[in-house]
Amino acid sequence: MPAAPRVDVAPLLGGRTGTSAGRQAREHLRRACADVGFATVTGHGVARETVEAALAAARRFFALPDCDKLEAAPRRWNPRSTNVYRGYFPSSVQGKEGLDVGEPLLDGPSLRARPYQERNVFPSALSPADRAAIARYFDALSGLGTTLLRSLAEALGGDPRLVERGFCRPASLSTLRFNRYPGSERPVSVSKEDGAALSCEAHVDSGFLTLLYQDSGEGLQLQRSDQRWVDVDPDRDRFVVNTGLALQRMTGRWLAATLHRVRHTGRPRLSVPFFLEPVPDFRIDPRSLGLALPCRGAPLPYESFLRQSLAKFPEYAL
Repeated sequence: MPAAPRVDVAPLLGGRTGTSAGRQAREHLRRACADVGFATVTGHGVARETVEAALAAARRFFALPDCDKLEAAPRRWNPRSTNVYRGYFPSSVQGKEGLDVGEPLLDGPSLRARPYQERNVFPSALSPADRAAIARYFDALSGLGTTLLRSLAEALGGDPRLVERGFCRPASLSTLRFNRYPGSERPVSVSKEDGAALSCEAHVDSGFLTLLYQDSGEGLQLQRSDQRWVDVDPDRDRFVVNTGLALQRMTGRWLAATLHRVRHTGRPRLSVPFFLEPVPDFRIDPRSLGLALPCRGAPLPYESFLRQSLAKFPEYAL
């Protein structure tokens, strides 16, 4: 049995959610997120060439000299940068290097003076074609993530139209991240729970939904309800979808965030999570999605919720 249930989401695309197949797919997705907090989805509609082009762009980015990659770093590593949130972080932070990409459309007149709304910065050595490939991938995953969240809201008795308003572009704070785990003999840490060597410690994601693409590098594990850690194997045709803390709070824990980690294998690994996030003022309150569920904790804007959640991640420490 796979660690994460497999769900064919094709019936949820193209406005077919009201059909029998759509209702069945919606329920399968809801059950996977409720029972496990993870799913692997097929029929997602993201073209193979869109995925491959983004992966190729990421590999070319990470192959650049450090001085070029640091052009894209926020102020913590690049004093000349105006960003404090978006951009490149080096492997000295937590054993992996990464690139955080925000809304590609957030530029010029649409740029807003909010803490996490920052213009993307790329090294001059990264070609316009690679930047365009990254933007196309962001567009595809934003569309898929919004579709899945609409379906989950509807499955719980909410109003899917509120997802469209709360996650509208270009104001949303969604983040596309490229993670590169270098091949290394030394793990980042050793689990105090079971002694496993780790490349990324156990954590839950902060946002609503994470849509993850893994290359052939193994290592991702999730913790089941019986506390066992199980592998989530990579598959070139599937995305791994998991729920985050914000959605857990929005649904009164009906859709709970699940602990996951990356087991150290000593081999290089590229992972690409897309974090679906709303506009800054979207309130973390079940009523924001039309849900008649209890509110766990005081309602607060997502911008404030995000600030609290990021404090636990070393790459965002100021």
